[in-house]
Amino acid sequence: MTSIEPVGHHISVWGEGPIWHQNRLLYVDIEANLILSFDPATQAEKIWNVGQRVGAVVPRTSGGLVWAGDTGFHALDEISGASTPLGNPEANLPENRFNDGKCDPAGRLWAGSICLKKRPDAALYCLHADLRIEKKYSPVTNSNGIIWSRDGSTMYYIDTPSKKVRAFDFDNATSSISHERILWDTSSDDSSPDGMTIDSEDRLWIAFCHGGKVICFDPAKLRIIERIDFPCVETTACAFGGTDLRDLYVTTGLKPGLDESLAGRLFVCRPGAQGVPSVAFAG
Repeated sequence: MTSIEPVGHHISVWGEGPIWHQNRLLYVDIEANLILSFDPATQAEKIWNVGQRVGAVVPRTSGGLVWAGDTGFHALDEISGASTPLGNPEANLPENRFNDGKCDPAGRLWAGSICLKKRPDAALYCLHADLRIEKKYSPVTNSNGIIWSRDGSTMYYIDTPSKKVRAFDFDNATSSISHERILWDTSSDDSSPDGMTIDSEDRLWIAFCHGGKVICFDPAKLRIIERIDFPCVETTACAFGGTDLRDLYVTTGLKPGLDESLAGRLFVCRPGAQGVPSVAFAG
């Protein structure tokens, strides 16, 4: 049985989007409008309030961070805390906001939106290095986990309400996606697939919101490899980190009306797998 422990001090309303970069974990607290940095060596936390809900954050090769939130894509200066808008492809959809996202192997940022009215009016977008924004996939209702295989030939993607983990052929040179297929239909589960990451063996690690668990699923064998249970129901996303990329960090959120002493905490465990390095935004 994998041992888990809470780390850091912050209690998120709805933690999401963890990513390991340069000896720290970046993640967001969506409903509190926060981007957080956690240093496990010192236990130090740094917090930026960006003034709106923020669904995804990634490091930027030129310095600082790039995030996506209520009003599209933005760049963050870590020293001043100031954000600069980069573009908003859904300015005409006030009931939508951006949710989870990650960079592909070429350093493009893929992030999708969520329709807060639970309609299929959202989409998945790609922010290119030249800051051009391209719609890549629609319609979706709640764009969520996204990750690429180690060789860059496959993109995995979750639209949470569909309860399906999808796979696409991916062309890293052009960013085109094709040959959509259902990799795993989780409809028989009462909870729903949310954020995910991948390990060095190309196995998917998926957090299940409303499920209090992270599941390792092997796309090659089409079967569940491992399940890790958590002491709070809203497990939202996960990422490998640490000096050896063997620490699995898991974000959580608060379930309204449910009193859970560890809800909203950031957790870490070592399930025996090793992650792969994250990719920073190239623009």
